[in-house]
Amino acid sequence: MTELKSLRKLDTPIKVLFTGYLTTVAVGYLFALIQVLLTHGMADGKFGLSVEDIVYSYYGNRSGTVLEKKLNGSMKANASEKERFTIMQWIRDGAEKSAYESSGVKKIIENRCVLCHNSQASGIPDFSKFENIAKVTQQDHGATFSSLTRISHIHLFGISFIFMFVGLIFSFAETPKTSYKCIAIGMPYFFLLADILSWWLTKFYPLFAWLVIIAGVGMAVSFAFMLVISILEMWFFKWVFKKKDHTPGLIS
Repeated sequence: MTELKSLRKLDTPIKVLFTGYLTTVAVGYLFALIQVLLTHGMADGKFGLSVEDIVYSYYGNRSGTVLEKKLNGSMKANASEKERFTIMQWIRDGAEKSAYESSGVKKIIENRCVLCHNSQASGIPDFSKFENIAKVTQQDHGATFSSLTRISHIHLFGISFIFMFVGLIFSFAETPKTSYKCIAIGMPYFFLLADILSWWLTKFYPLFAWLVIIAGVGMAVSFAFMLVISILEMWFFKWVFKKKDHTPGLIS
Protein backbone atom coordinates (compact mmCIF):
# COMPACT_ATOMS: atom_id res chain seq x y z
CA MET A 1 0.00 0.00 0.00
CA THR A 2 1.36 3.43 -0.96
CA GLU A 3 2.51 5.57 1.93
CA LEU A 4 1.30 9.14 1.36
CA LYS A 5 4.43 11.12 2.14
CA SER A 6 4.64 13.49 -0.79
CA LEU A 7 2.77 14.07 -4.04
CA ARG A 8 5.74 13.31 -6.30
CA LYS A 9 6.22 9.85 -4.75
CA LEU A 10 2.65 8.69 -5.27
CA ASP A 11 1.90 5.77 -7.57
CA THR A 12 0.76 6.87 -11.02
CA PRO A 13 -2.88 5.66 -10.58
CA ILE A 14 -3.29 7.84 -7.48
CA LYS A 15 -1.73 10.80 -9.31
CA VAL A 16 -4.24 10.29 -12.11
CA LEU A 17 -7.07 10.11 -9.55
CA PHE A 18 -5.99 13.33 -7.82
CA THR A 19 -5.33 15.12 -11.12
CA GLY A 20 -8.71 14.09 -12.50
CA TYR A 21 -10.45 15.45 -9.41
CA LEU A 22 -8.52 18.73 -9.41
CA THR A 23 -9.08 19.24 -13.13
CA THR A 24 -12.80 18.55 -12.89
CA VAL A 25 -13.21 20.89 -9.93
CA ALA A 26 -11.24 23.59 -11.76
CA VAL A 27 -13.57 23.32 -14.78
CA GLY A 28 -16.55 23.44 -12.43
CA TYR A 29 -15.13 26.57 -10.80
CA LEU A 30 -14.74 28.15 -14.24
CA PHE A 31 -18.38 27.46 -15.10
CA ALA A 32 -19.41 28.88 -11.72
CA LEU A 33 -17.62 32.12 -12.61
CA ILE A 34 -19.36 32.20 -15.99
CA GLN A 35 -22.70 31.66 -14.26
CA VAL A 36 -21.98 34.59 -11.96
CA LEU A 37 -21.19 36.80 -14.97
CA LEU A 38 -24.43 35.79 -16.69
CA THR A 39 -26.62 36.39 -13.62
CA HIS A 40 -25.18 38.89 -11.12
CA GLY A 41 -22.94 40.34 -13.83
CA MET A 42 -25.97 41.43 -15.84
CA ALA A 43 -27.87 43.04 -12.94
CA ASP A 44 -27.10 46.54 -14.22
CA GLY A 45 -27.79 45.58 -17.83
CA LYS A 46 -24.10 45.52 -18.79
CA PHE A 47 -21.90 42.44 -19.15
CA GLY A 48 -19.14 42.19 -16.56
CA LEU A 49 -19.24 42.04 -12.78
CA SER A 50 -19.17 45.40 -10.98
CA VAL A 51 -19.91 46.75 -7.52
CA GLU A 52 -23.26 48.03 -8.87
CA ASP A 53 -24.14 44.48 -9.96
CA ILE A 54 -23.53 43.20 -6.44
CA VAL A 55 -25.57 46.02 -4.90
CA TYR A 56 -28.50 45.41 -7.28
CA SER A 57 -28.38 41.65 -6.63
CA TYR A 58 -28.44 41.78 -2.82
CA TYR A 59 -29.56 45.27 -1.75
CA GLY A 60 -31.73 45.86 -4.79
CA ASN A 61 -32.33 48.76 -7.13
CA ARG A 62 -34.65 50.86 -4.98
CA SER A 63 -35.40 53.17 -7.91
CA GLY A 64 -37.27 50.48 -9.83
CA THR A 65 -39.15 47.17 -9.58
CA VAL A 66 -37.79 43.64 -9.62
CA LEU A 67 -39.34 42.91 -13.02
CA GLU A 68 -37.96 46.10 -14.57
CA LYS A 69 -34.50 45.30 -13.29
CA LYS A 70 -34.64 41.83 -14.83
CA LEU A 71 -35.98 43.14 -18.14
CA ASN A 72 -33.09 45.60 -18.34
CA GLY A 73 -30.57 43.09 -17.00
CA SER A 74 -30.24 39.31 -17.12
CA MET A 75 -33.57 38.77 -18.94
CA LYS A 76 -33.01 41.49 -21.53
CA ALA A 77 -32.26 39.07 -24.37
CA ASN A 78 -35.46 37.08 -23.81
CA ALA A 79 -37.85 39.73 -25.17
CA SER A 80 -37.79 42.40 -27.85
CA GLU A 81 -37.41 46.08 -27.01
CA LYS A 82 -41.07 46.69 -27.86
CA GLU A 83 -42.24 43.83 -25.61
CA ARG A 84 -40.09 45.01 -22.73
CA PHE A 85 -41.40 48.55 -23.15
CA THR A 86 -45.00 47.27 -23.07
CA ILE A 87 -44.40 45.41 -19.80
CA MET A 88 -42.59 48.34 -18.16
CA GLN A 89 -45.28 50.77 -19.28
CA TRP A 90 -47.90 48.53 -17.67
CA ILE A 91 -45.85 48.45 -14.45
CA ARG A 92 -45.52 52.24 -14.35
CA ASP A 93 -49.26 52.61 -14.97
CA GLY A 94 -49.86 50.73 -11.74
CA ALA A 95 -49.61 47.06 -12.82
CA GLU A 96 -53.37 46.68 -12.50
CA LYS A 97 -54.86 43.23 -12.98
CA SER A 98 -57.66 44.73 -15.09
CA ALA A 99 -55.11 45.95 -17.67
CA TYR A 100 -52.94 42.83 -17.56
CA GLU A 101 -54.64 41.21 -20.55
CA SER A 102 -55.88 44.25 -22.48
CA SER A 103 -52.39 45.83 -22.52
CA GLY A 104 -50.92 42.74 -24.16
CA VAL A 105 -48.68 41.95 -21.20
CA LYS A 106 -50.36 38.60 -20.50
CA LYS A 107 -49.64 37.37 -24.03
CA ILE A 108 -46.00 38.49 -23.82
CA ILE A 109 -45.53 36.76 -20.47
CA GLU A 110 -47.06 33.54 -21.80
CA ASN A 111 -44.92 33.58 -24.95
CA ARG A 112 -41.65 34.73 -23.43
CA CYS A 113 -41.58 33.86 -19.73
CA VAL A 114 -43.82 30.93 -18.82
CA LEU A 115 -41.60 28.49 -20.71
CA CYS A 116 -39.16 28.73 -17.77
CA HIS A 117 -41.28 30.43 -15.10
CA ASN A 118 -43.87 27.70 -14.56
CA SER A 119 -45.14 25.43 -11.80
CA GLN A 120 -42.49 22.79 -12.55
CA ALA A 121 -39.59 25.25 -12.16
CA SER A 122 -37.63 25.29 -8.91
CA GLY A 123 -36.39 28.45 -7.22
CA ILE A 124 -38.06 30.93 -9.60
CA PRO A 125 -41.60 32.36 -9.51
CA ASP A 126 -44.43 30.73 -11.46
CA PHE A 127 -45.58 33.38 -13.95
CA SER A 128 -48.60 31.37 -15.03
CA LYS A 129 -50.27 32.89 -11.94
CA PHE A 130 -50.90 36.64 -11.86
CA GLU A 131 -50.28 36.97 -8.12
CA ASN A 132 -46.67 35.88 -8.63
CA ILE A 133 -46.19 38.45 -11.37
CA ALA A 134 -47.70 41.13 -9.12
CA LYS A 135 -45.04 40.41 -6.48
CA VAL A 136 -42.20 41.28 -8.86
CA THR A 137 -43.85 44.56 -9.88
CA GLN A 138 -43.08 45.91 -6.42
CA GLN A 139 -39.99 47.95 -5.57
CA ASP A 140 -36.80 45.92 -5.96
CA HIS A 141 -35.31 45.09 -2.55
CA GLY A 142 -32.78 42.61 -3.91
CA ALA A 143 -32.43 39.03 -2.73
CA THR A 144 -35.10 37.78 -0.35
CA PHE A 145 -34.27 36.36 3.07
CA SER A 146 -35.55 32.94 2.01
CA SER A 147 -33.33 32.87 -1.10
CA LEU A 148 -30.29 34.05 0.88
CA THR A 149 -30.89 31.33 3.47
CA ARG A 150 -31.24 28.65 0.79
CA ILE A 151 -28.16 29.72 -1.19
CA SER A 152 -26.07 30.22 1.96
CA HIS A 153 -26.53 26.69 3.27
CA ILE A 154 -26.02 25.15 -0.18
CA HIS A 155 -22.74 27.05 -0.64
CA LEU A 156 -21.49 26.34 2.88
CA PHE A 157 -22.08 22.61 2.62
CA GLY A 158 -21.10 22.12 -1.03
CA ILE A 159 -18.07 24.37 -1.39
CA SER A 160 -16.59 23.35 1.96
CA PHE A 161 -16.48 19.75 0.72
CA ILE A 162 -14.66 20.84 -2.44
CA PHE A 163 -12.07 22.75 -0.44
CA MET A 164 -11.68 19.85 1.99
CA PHE A 165 -10.55 17.46 -0.77
CA VAL A 166 -8.43 20.07 -2.54
CA GLY A 167 -6.78 20.90 0.80
CA LEU A 168 -6.28 17.21 1.58
CA ILE A 169 -4.40 16.69 -1.68
CA PHE A 170 -2.38 19.87 -1.18
CA SER A 171 -1.45 18.82 2.37
CA PHE A 172 0.94 16.24 0.86
CA ALA A 173 2.86 18.93 -1.01
CA GLU A 174 6.45 19.24 0.14
CA THR A 175 7.69 22.47 -1.43
CA PRO A 176 5.80 25.04 0.71
CA LYS A 177 6.73 25.49 4.34
CA THR A 178 4.29 23.98 6.83
CA SER A 179 3.18 27.42 8.01
CA TYR A 180 2.34 28.48 4.45
CA LYS A 181 0.51 25.22 3.83
CA CYS A 182 -1.64 25.82 6.89
CA ILE A 183 -2.46 29.34 5.72
CA ALA A 184 -3.28 28.17 2.19
CA ILE A 185 -5.53 25.36 3.44
CA GLY A 186 -7.36 27.62 5.89
CA MET A 187 -7.81 30.63 3.59
CA PRO A 188 -10.66 29.21 1.44
CA TYR A 189 -12.78 28.54 4.52
CA PHE A 190 -12.13 32.03 5.87
CA PHE A 191 -13.08 33.65 2.56
CA LEU A 192 -16.08 31.35 2.13
CA LEU A 193 -17.49 32.47 5.47
CA ALA A 194 -16.66 36.09 4.62
CA ASP A 195 -18.40 35.69 1.25
CA ILE A 196 -21.62 34.34 2.77
CA LEU A 197 -21.57 37.00 5.51
CA SER A 198 -21.02 39.75 2.95
CA TRP A 199 -24.22 38.76 1.11
CA TRP A 200 -26.27 39.34 4.23
CA LEU A 201 -24.44 42.57 5.10
CA THR A 202 -24.92 43.92 1.57
CA LYS A 203 -28.64 43.19 1.89
CA PHE A 204 -28.73 45.95 4.55
CA TYR A 205 -25.67 48.08 3.71
CA PRO A 206 -24.62 48.46 0.02
CA LEU A 207 -21.05 49.39 0.99
CA PHE A 208 -20.37 45.75 1.86
CA ALA A 209 -20.61 44.87 -1.85
CA TRP A 210 -16.85 45.40 -1.89
CA LEU A 211 -16.47 42.59 0.64
CA VAL A 212 -18.34 40.23 -1.71
CA ILE A 213 -15.75 40.89 -4.42
CA ILE A 214 -12.76 40.67 -2.05
CA ALA A 215 -13.98 37.38 -0.56
CA GLY A 216 -14.62 35.92 -4.00
CA VAL A 217 -11.15 36.85 -5.23
CA GLY A 218 -9.60 35.45 -2.04
CA MET A 219 -11.32 32.09 -2.54
CA ALA A 220 -10.24 31.93 -6.18
CA VAL A 221 -6.60 32.78 -5.43
CA SER A 222 -6.25 30.27 -2.58
CA PHE A 223 -7.96 27.56 -4.67
CA ALA A 224 -5.71 28.24 -7.68
CA PHE A 225 -2.55 28.24 -5.52
CA MET A 226 -3.28 24.81 -4.01
CA LEU A 227 -4.32 23.34 -7.36
CA VAL A 228 -1.28 24.59 -9.28
CA ILE A 229 1.26 23.52 -6.64
CA SER A 230 -0.35 20.07 -6.38
CA ILE A 231 -0.31 19.49 -10.15
CA LEU A 232 3.28 20.74 -10.50
CA GLU A 233 4.57 18.52 -7.71
CA MET A 234 2.84 15.42 -9.04
CA TRP A 235 3.92 15.68 -12.67
CA PHE A 236 6.56 18.38 -13.18
CA PHE A 237 8.60 18.33 -9.97
CA LYS A 238 12.05 17.85 -11.48
CA TRP A 239 11.49 20.59 -14.07
CA VAL A 240 9.94 23.22 -11.80
CA PHE A 241 11.67 22.51 -8.48
CA LYS A 242 15.22 22.03 -9.67
CA LYS A 243 17.00 21.11 -6.43
CA LYS A 244 18.04 17.47 -6.65
CA ASP A 245 18.51 17.02 -2.94
CA HIS A 246 15.20 18.60 -2.06
CA THR A 247 14.27 19.41 1.48
CA PRO A 248 10.75 20.43 2.55
CA GLY A 249 10.11 24.14 2.60
CA LEU A 250 11.48 25.23 -0.78
CA ILE A 251 8.79 27.86 -1.20
CA SER A 252 9.19 30.54 1.48
